[in-house]
Amino acid sequence: MSTPAEVWSYRTLILNLAQRDLKARYKKSFLGWLWSLINPATTLAIYTVVFGVFLGAVAPVAGNGRTQSFALYLFCALVCWNFVSVTINTSIQHFASAGPLLTRTYFPPECPMLAGMATVALQAILELAILIVFIVIVGNLSWTALLAVPILFLAGCFAFGIGLVVALGNIRYRDVNYLVGIAMQVWFYATPIVYSIEIIPESYQQILQINPLTSFVYSMRQVVYMQGLPSALNWLMMFGSAVVSLVVGWWIFGRTAPKIIEEQ
Repeated sequence: MSTPAEVWSYRTLILNLAQRDLKARYKKSFLGWLWSLINPATTLAIYTVVFGVFLGAVAPVAGNGRTQSFALYLFCALVCWNFVSVTINTSIQHFASAGPLLTRTYFPPECPMLAGMATVALQAILELAILIVFIVIVGNLSWTALLAVPILFLAGCFAFGIGLVVALGNIRYRDVNYLVGIAMQVWFYATPIVYSIEIIPESYQQILQINPLTSFVYSMRQVVYMQGLPSALNWLMMFGSAVVSLVVGWWIFGRTAPKIIEEQ
């Protein structure tokens, strides 16, 4: 099993793999890096129109006491969701594509997945920066927005732990990739992203709060949109789920990945 120290010693390889991924992603694309902004912007626009206009979803008044924007309220949640969902999917893709290389050359099998996560993290930073720009424009910026960074960090650790496990399953059974796609759709609507948890009956709110992603989404909205602070319980939920997911996922991956690589 690869230790974090061993993986760290391969940081140059991780960086090179990440750079290669970034160059290949938009190669021969006319718009290039603009696609990294167009895709989330399109998703935001669709959900805003469907839920904010057609279905009449209303956001709470922001922390400045004046702004009431469903698009910004939704954007806070989508930044977090995109980071989690893309991290999981990228882990599956990068481990599968690195298979032939891993059978010929030794390096910690976590390296390609960490390289993929680095590119996803860069995307998340860009989305967060755009969100902050709009928050500044509407006059709703507060120092609490700085806490979005540790929240996203914990969300990334949580997602990466899950990604390690499902990436293994995908090598053994290709059906896992399709099942993950279905599960992500269910998870999206089981998380208060396009709606506020307050509109759900109290008896069902407790069920949604068991979902770890609920705490991440709520906390992002709290620090960026509401200019508030997450409760101690929310911090505990985020930290606990991130640590458990990462430690368990790393342990399972470390014990199982070498056997799967040998079988290839």
